[in-house]
Amino acid sequence: MFSRLHRASLVVIIGLFLMSLMACGTAQSEPATCDDLPDILFFDDFNGEMDCGWATYNRGGGIAAIQNSSMQLKVSQPGELWWTNPLRNFDDVVIRVEARQVAGANDNAYGVICRYQNEDNFYVFLISGDGYYAIGKYQTGVDNVTYLTENGQFQLSEAINTGVASNELQASCIGNQLSLEVNGAPLVTVTDPTFVTGDIGLAASTLQATAGTFEFDNVQVTPP
Repeated sequence: MFSRLHRASLVVIIGLFLMSLMACGTAQSEPATCDDLPDILFFDDFNGEMDCGWATYNRGGGIAAIQNSSMQLKVSQPGELWWTNPLRNFDDVVIRVEARQVAGANDNAYGVICRYQNEDNFYVFLISGDGYYAIGKYQTGVDNVTYLTENGQFQLSEAINTGVASNELQASCIGNQLSLEVNGAPLVTVTDPTFVTGDIGLAASTLQATAGTFEFDNVQVTPP
């Protein structure tokens, strides 16, 4: 699954244009072990013991596969945001994930999706290899993504580990409040009432000609 993403500078991403949806892999069975844990709505460490239903695919420009005990997204077409979902439905949640930039230029974007309705409607929480972050919203009928962070722009934060590095992301979708923490540091809370339920997801994009590789591990979804 992908949508168009273009960043005009290190500070502002000005266009996230929707393209036609590509069928992306096959979701498998949903064992109770991914969902039936004390105080946890969903968990996957991608160690091969569970199949939690994530979409995997190998399409022109994007690959989603379970590799190195992680969900790995490889993206090679500049400006295309690719993602994968486990086919669940949640309302208020806190999503935690270990995200790693493994290879590629730092001019990129990667992170977490919540309240995913379909390819046209969802929230996305993104950081970049050069230290920026944003919360964005896709919505049917709007050609460009709406960025909910200050001035509709990506913002710089020293809390983000830059380059080939790991970051611990926490995205909270609680009522109409959306919050992003990185490496334990609260970065932003915004308000938007558009979506109240939906799937989660993992997403990545490269904004340069250099292919990018990103890995996600220990995806945990809990109640607020």
